[in-house]
Amino acid sequence: MAKKNVKVLPAARQILDMNAFDAGAHTGALNPLLERRIANVGASAVLFYREPIEVVSASGSWMTAADGKRYLDFYNNVPSVGHTHPRVVAAVTDQIGRLNINTRYLNSVVDLYLDALKARFPASLSNVVLSCSGSEANDLALRIAAATSGGTGIIVSENAYHGNTSIISDISPSALKRRGLPDHVVTVAAPSNAGQSDSIENAFAADIKRAIAELGRRGHKLSAFICDSIFSSDGVYADPPGFLRKAIETVHKAGGLYIADEVQPGFARTGDAFWGFARHDVMPDVVTMGKPMGNGFPMAGLVTRPELLERFCEDTGYFSTFGGNPVAAAAGMAVLNVIDEEQLQENALRQGNHIKERLRDVAAKDDRIAEVRGAGLFLGIELCRSGKRDQPDAEVASSVINGLKDRGVLIGAAGKFGNTLKVRPPLSLSEEEADIFVDRLADTLSALPAA
Repeated sequence: MAKKNVKVLPAARQILDMNAFDAGAHTGALNPLLERRIANVGASAVLFYREPIEVVSASGSWMTAADGKRYLDFYNNVPSVGHTHPRVVAAVTDQIGRLNINTRYLNSVVDLYLDALKARFPASLSNVVLSCSGSEANDLALRIAAATSGGTGIIVSENAYHGNTSIISDISPSALKRRGLPDHVVTVAAPSNAGQSDSIENAFAADIKRAIAELGRRGHKLSAFICDSIFSSDGVYADPPGFLRKAIETVHKAGGLYIADEVQPGFARTGDAFWGFARHDVMPDVVTMGKPMGNGFPMAGLVTRPELLERFCEDTGYFSTFGGNPVAAAAGMAVLNVIDEEQLQENALRQGNHIKERLRDVAAKDDRIAEVRGAGLFLGIELCRSGKRDQPDAEVASSVINGLKDRGVLIGAAGKFGNTLKVRPPLSLSEEEADIFVDRLADTLSALPAA
């Protein structure tokens, strides 16, 4: 009997491995600052690129290294309204010169911010808890879900990343190097049409239903389905808008909560809407936020319905010494004001569409671009072996990442196989800067040897 052709996919890759500095593979002497960093932080050191960059200043979409070289930042979605934006700098400087204290005291700066933030959400999500990191926000969200649902089972996407506390590491498959997921966590594939005969919406809802059943077989009632609503770590899957609806209906019917992790796609990045979940016309039970919230000032938080928070607080108190401090609130308010006044949501949509249009032209000439996905200024560029869209090529992705770095553009990778370039420039990106990126990407690809 003739053997069937079996497609062999590459091994899954850790995202950080794609552009992480590897001291063991480094040849030659380390520069003194690099050697000092490694000695100080040991095995926990995570530095980018084969030759790490010492950054000394930044403004707008650009960062400047110690040697004077300027880099266009397409990697970092933390300074979302632009590096060192003067409005944010002024707000933080003024407030830290007046008062910075914990939330045990009343302060109008904090409540003005909370009111402005809540105005961006559906009215039912009216309670806010502020923290310092997205990990903390997601940790609290899972605890609220457990208290509300009475369940223990969690559903996540198969290459998700939600943070680094003990609880959240357990639901972050992309962060795990050797150990597997615990018994109470079940994954679903990223919502793509690859290999699907059904619609993405129906197929993804069916996957959620199977995951709920699997949790039941393991003895776990569903507590929550948590997802980054653009599935960024899975490779950026944004479309079609609305594909989450049936999946969320399935979760709610099973008694679970839907936690929308907006740490990466939130705050106007997708262009179509202020929040990623809003593109899908779904109602979360809890929304978590972080990264771009303070444009580099550490702040995060969640919003939820009052009855859910009340149920959690009946059994467990919650307080964060630094979460919700007045300086963070001043930074957060400045970010909201800048997004509105500089029309950055509209700019994200406009520049994102421009980049996608230009990338289609590049893809027509270079068949190593398998697909361009995403919304606004959150795009994924999937790379493959030449002419073979179903064969992901992480080595090409790694070469492109470092080739772009040599050409003054910083970018990272995502996806199960590490072959998707993750595009996340500041929302203030200009068309000229967008063109610089596309031109240098095309130049980088053309300089690589043919497969």
